[in-house]
Amino acid sequence: MDTLNTTFARRLFISHLITTVERPSVPVLMEKTGWPRRTIQDVIKAIPGMGVNIYFKQDGRRNNDGYYVIDQWGAINPDWLQQNIDNVKSTLKFN
Repeated sequence: MDTLNTTFARRLFISHLITTVERPSVPVLMEKTGWPRRTIQDVIKAIPGMGVNIYFKQDGRRNNDGYYVIDQWGAINPDWLQQNIDNVKSTLKFN
């Protein structure tokens, strides 16, 4: 597989984490990636541009209590992503 565009790889990686991590909030995603809050927020904001439907599921009394959910993948095949996650990680130099 050829190397992916880094911006696209970030979006794929966060999408993968949202579907595989329990209660994927921004702080949880920061912990999993080591990326700053703003980077995570920017990537999440850009994911719908790939045709993926992502939303924040409120789960608590405060506005920021909850986590992200993907309910439609658009043109992205989640099975392909699962099978190629190591390539996505290597593009990001993520171990």
